[in-house]
Amino acid sequence: MDYLAIIVITFISGAIGTGLGGFVGVVLRRDSNKIVSLLLSFAAGIMLAVVCFDLMSEPISLMNEGKLPELTPLITVAAVIAGYAIVYVLNYVIDKHTNREVKHIDGNHPSTADDLDELIHSNHMEVHRTSKSNLFTAGLVMLSAIALHNMPEGMVIGASYAGTAELIANLFSSSGFIMAIVIGLHNIPEGMAVSVPLVSGGMGKTKAVLLTALSGLPTVLGAVLGYALGGINEIMLTLSLGFASGAMLYVVFGELLPEAILMWKSKLPALAVFIGVITGFLLVMF
Repeated sequence: MDYLAIIVITFISGAIGTGLGGFVGVVLRRDSNKIVSLLLSFAAGIMLAVVCFDLMSEPISLMNEGKLPELTPLITVAAVIAGYAIVYVLNYVIDKHTNREVKHIDGNHPSTADDLDELIHSNHMEVHRTSKSNLFTAGLVMLSAIALHNMPEGMVIGASYAGTAELIANLFSSSGFIMAIVIGLHNIPEGMAVSVPLVSGGMGKTKAVLLTALSGLPTVLGAVLGYALGGINEIMLTLSLGFASGAMLYVVFGELLPEAILMWKSKLPALAVFIGVITGFLLVMF
């Protein structure tokens, strides 16, 4: 029953969140930079709060209860570094392959999206307008990349739930549920990045949205893996939570915040992060 609950929650976060982004991508008018910037900033703030106030503090609580050795802080830090490094390398490989599809990244242009058109890759249409087959290929590359990227995000949800006692009773009040919601929000722009080039390349809108939703399914696999590993013993729980924390810290500082700030150069994205951190703290505490 626990696994079924996690699968359902993660399916909504991964497949539905990404699919919603795909739907938004095929109908969106390209004038929402500020809204997307605030959404990304707010999600980053909540992620940061959950990581710092919950995921990374859980092993310390277990150590204080005598269930883990005194080296637990160092073990946690090592796991965080490993999680950050693995997701960094994964994203580097993805970027190296996807950036070939659109030659808009050069010495005078940031590799991180500073415009909604770039974030959702709608500018693929401008670059590939003479060849729909190339544009369609770009969409497939993005689909594969997002699918691969979603697995460690799923592990974050699973590892968060692994430390929850009486999972079914606390399904909607644990850090795992909070992370599922935030990752679902984070998946919306990713879904947009997949669907726009697919539709622009000639695929039907319904089929493009369905394929985009399918790219979120690896989130479910990652969640099951994270929950299974975290449930073995306290050491594995520490490693899983540390890995999840590192993965999310990369998403926050390597993706969400740079994109949000570049998309809207003002003080408001920072305010949205602040509100997100406070919101995440309250969600964790209550």
